[in-house]
Amino acid sequence: MTTPKWVYTFGNGRADGKADMRNLLGGKGAGLAEMSNLGLPVPPGFTITTEVCTHYYANKNSYPNDLKAQVEAALAQIEKTVGCKFGDAKNPLLVSVRSGARASMPGMMDTVLNLGLNQQTVEGLKSGGGDARFAYDSYRRFIQMYGNVVLGIASHKFEDVLDDVKRGRSYTQDTQMKAEDWQEVIEGYLAVVQKNLGKPFPQDVHEQLWGAISAVFGSWMNQRAVTYRKLHDIPADWGTAVNVQAMVFGNRGEDCCTGVAFTRNPSTGENAFYGEYLVNAQGEDVVAGIRTPQHLTVKGKQDNQSKLPAMEEVMPDVFKQLNDVRLKLEKHYCDMQDIEFTVQQGKLYMLQTRTGKRTAAAAFKIAVDMVNEGVIDKREAVKRIDPASLDQLLHPTLDPKAKKQVIAKGLPASPGAASGKAVFSADEAEDLAAQGHKVILCRVETSPEDIHGMSAARGIVTSRGGMTSHAAVVARGMGRACVAGAGDLHIDYAKQQMTAKSVTVKAGDVITIDGTAGEIILGSVPTVQPELSGDFTAVMGWADSLRRMKVRANAETPTDARAARKFGAEGIGLCRTEHMFFDAARITAMREMIIAEDEQGRRAALAKLEPMQKQDFVELFTIMEGLPVTIRLLDPPLHEFLPKTEAEMIEVAKGAGIDVDKVKRRAHQLHESNPMLGHRGCRLGISYPEIYEMQACAIFAAVADIAKQGKSVMPEIMIPLIATKQEFDILKIMVDRVAANVMKQTDTQFKYLTGTMIELPRAALRAGEIAETAQFFSFGTNDLTQTTFGLSRDDAAGFLPDYYRANILEHDPFATLDEAGVGELIKIACERGRAARADLKLGICGEHGGDPASVRFCHRIGLDYVSCSPYRVPIARLAAAQASIEDKKDIEARKNAA
Repeated sequence: MTTPKWVYTFGNGRADGKADMRNLLGGKGAGLAEMSNLGLPVPPGFTITTEVCTHYYANKNSYPNDLKAQVEAALAQIEKTVGCKFGDAKNPLLVSVRSGARASMPGMMDTVLNLGLNQQTVEGLKSGGGDARFAYDSYRRFIQMYGNVVLGIASHKFEDVLDDVKRGRSYTQDTQMKAEDWQEVIEGYLAVVQKNLGKPFPQDVHEQLWGAISAVFGSWMNQRAVTYRKLHDIPADWGTAVNVQAMVFGNRGEDCCTGVAFTRNPSTGENAFYGEYLVNAQGEDVVAGIRTPQHLTVKGKQDNQSKLPAMEEVMPDVFKQLNDVRLKLEKHYCDMQDIEFTVQQGKLYMLQTRTGKRTAAAAFKIAVDMVNEGVIDKREAVKRIDPASLDQLLHPTLDPKAKKQVIAKGLPASPGAASGKAVFSADEAEDLAAQGHKVILCRVETSPEDIHGMSAARGIVTSRGGMTSHAAVVARGMGRACVAGAGDLHIDYAKQQMTAKSVTVKAGDVITIDGTAGEIILGSVPTVQPELSGDFTAVMGWADSLRRMKVRANAETPTDARAARKFGAEGIGLCRTEHMFFDAARITAMREMIIAEDEQGRRAALAKLEPMQKQDFVELFTIMEGLPVTIRLLDPPLHEFLPKTEAEMIEVAKGAGIDVDKVKRRAHQLHESNPMLGHRGCRLGISYPEIYEMQACAIFAAVADIAKQGKSVMPEIMIPLIATKQEFDILKIMVDRVAANVMKQTDTQFKYLTGTMIELPRAALRAGEIAETAQFFSFGTNDLTQTTFGLSRDDAAGFLPDYYRANILEHDPFATLDEAGVGELIKIACERGRAARADLKLGICGEHGGDPASVRFCHRIGLDYVSCSPYRVPIARLAAAQASIEDKKDIEARKNAA
């Protein structure tokens, strides 16, 4: 029987793995293997596969029996390559232990550096390099990192020791510490471990190694990693790999450095080397934002008005090597790369390459540039853009004409503008956001533990850190505006305030940040609508040429309709007519109709509303210029239009010339215990056909007006909440009668469709008979989800998090379509409906129409269109194109057409 391979080695110009093994090796492991195969300078190491992670969680945190032997063999190979021995007192091998999932999760899981140090090996490190300060600094870093990550001791307990030593010597910077100072810190750190655990810090290097490996696997299920996976739809069963690699040191002197770089600018997409480095530092110092780093290039230094020397100036030869690696990696991967490197005593080492996270604007520019450069084709360019990231481009930016009081400037770490209440903790950001407040999270620096607050906030401010700090990278990935490294800000967590020069901002005060300019502004600043770039237009044009499904918008106002056209909507998929009645000029007539005691009274009130409804439709039809417009007849229960307060009831009674008690009686009569399943939708049309008659008459009169102008229009009359064929047939006969009357009265001819919204499970199951007379189905997935699950969309948010934690549900079913249940009903309705009527038009008009995963499902089951809010139209267009690209049938059709 073949022994499973759990460990893959890399380094020294060769590797067991390669780039396409990221599912097994994780992104970091696959990148290290591929760089090794390319002959790049990669410190040797090995990757423990994601399959071990799966085994670990499936077997009560235990490992496969043969893993230990494979790890020992791989460790021996590292020893042979570098000429050091793990645990040797005179010539010790030190390693790093890092995570590496197949999807990038920056900072969400644990890392341990300098592993292999103890009371004996630290002396070997000192004598081998002749630098006592470096050796003791490395050991104290290891104790703190291992103590926190593996042993679970809070970081501040170690930091308190360091602060006490620095205070006792009147030091302000770590760089002032001498070798003997670090020795005192080490003694303090070891005492912290003894006090908190009741046993000494582990001195056995093999115990250290397996402790770190278990900690990294364990961190796959820590709260910040779980939160990040939910935010980015990363499945929990993917697991993480663990990478063990020989240490190289960027903190061994002034000819050493460490850095993070992107092969192109991740904020703008400009084809320019972009990144930061720190002299005499370890990698965590750059990413954590503990020290404000320096720019790699002279251009980056000048653009950010930095006075610190660029790597291009300080280490020109090594910089040239790094730039050559940059070009080689981007050419090899055909995409922008995010790389980590260390320079040890003038020699360059590559520690990571992965596809770089970027803003939406950068993604479009990079995609278009790479097509123009011949690196990728248009289909690949469309696949590269994350549809959800378009939210960044489609929302307002600060009005350049607005007055603003800039109180501090920092680095433009993630573009966009945001206003909100200043908060100083991630928990507070999450709590206030849950209450409906807009917040700006202000931190000295962010850490992975802040991920929930960063997600809840509209924007992020840090007083320390650079363009590649944790705050910057995560903000760009989330589409949050971010200003990092605002050095003029003094943030005081204890006082819950921040000070910039003479201005103090307290918790709850409103501030605005401009992530594009790097500005922090007092108060709220007006915004303007976004200007979409030529790159956006180019990629969306390519997407439109590739997709099969049409994309419509949910819109009932002229403003929404114009926005929909601007964003490329191919019609209106849902016009909610009830929204038109809430206008102040109409609500009185609507209430008169509801209060009326007989049909004659209702018709008198409806006659006041009809010309207003007609004008609404004339405007919509004119804006949509012949594109289909699906109009849903009145859906909500009538009591929603009635006044709720005593003062409002008196006002309605006065306007209608009736006693206020009559208004109160009618409100009481219409009260329902469960209005979502009550007297609404087509049930209103059955009880009060005159309401639907008025609406149909207004629609068709508007169609006739447009037709007389020589313009085309394609109205689609949608009858909501149908459960039976009989309901639909009764109301369709009425619609057809009204249409015939309007054509006769106006001496015009026009076409229209009559269909229904499928939002009840019974309608989905009886779709075959309903389609005998219905000409289209539009799936109202908001209510279909409610009625399938028996969930209230308004109330479920209070307990759905419990369902996510228990792994009952993976997603919010109101945000991403439940394919197994709700999706199955839609699929059944499509199949049965089209079996009865081959030309049945099928679409979706719930909020799911703008969710990329739900759009892909709609494509797979053969819907003709999706409809969503205007600002999500480009997201749906792009998602529909990507679904077509992935669809094998569509691929074959394109090949045949070519």
